[in-house]
Amino acid sequence: MRRLIFSVIILSIIPFTHPRFNEQNDQVFSLPKLPDTWKLYEEMNLNEILSYNLFEQAITGYNKIEEKKKEIITIIDYSKPSTEERLYVIDLKNKELLYKSLVAHGRNSGNLYATSFSNKNGSYKSSLGFFLTENTYNGKNGYSLVLNGLEKGINDMAKARAIVMHAAPYSSIATINSTGRLGRSLGCPAIPQTVSKAIINLLKGGSLIYIYANDPTYFVASTLIS
Repeated sequence: MRRLIFSVIILSIIPFTHPRFNEQNDQVFSLPKLPDTWKLYEEMNLNEILSYNLFEQAITGYNKIEEKKKEIITIIDYSKPSTEERLYVIDLKNKELLYKSLVAHGRNSGNLYATSFSNKNGSYKSSLGFFLTENTYNGKNGYSLVLNGLEKGINDMAKARAIVMHAAPYSSIATINSTGRLGRSLGCPAIPQTVSKAIINLLKGGSLIYIYANDPTYFVASTLIS
């Protein structure tokens, strides 16, 4: 009887924290953690557009990054040619694919495929990894979304390089039909004019973008995907 009373006293003074409770903003998050990634992948029928390994990397990084403010992740799959829709906007809370779109890569990253990546100013190459969206502005490429690279030495020069998401006339079916591929940017993920405003407005203000390619150098350097 004494042991039972002692155990009750001990339990009553140990604070309980739910594993999905965030003390900073007092919110309970419903996003599945890593053990549920396969279930989420299957429920959303993503197998026809994304490999599971890519999706798992995106969710692993998503769960690690605390700065995010939205339960949305955008995945750009640069392992695919620019003639394919390779940008995917995914609502993780409602388990819904919101957009599937064309997206251009940097001019020095490759022609049909992006195969070379850089974090250096003036490289005119795309960068891989995780980015946090910030504010929008109207610049020389029109309505644009600021991207903050979150991985040191991999993409953290994005803002200094003016790497943003913006619309481009060369990111279109018409360009593919005339040249056999999309046009290329100076390193920015440039998307079609027909969907740019809607996508940018959805992503702005704290959502995550994961830009992927089959690049062993990134896989070794990143601390967010394992």
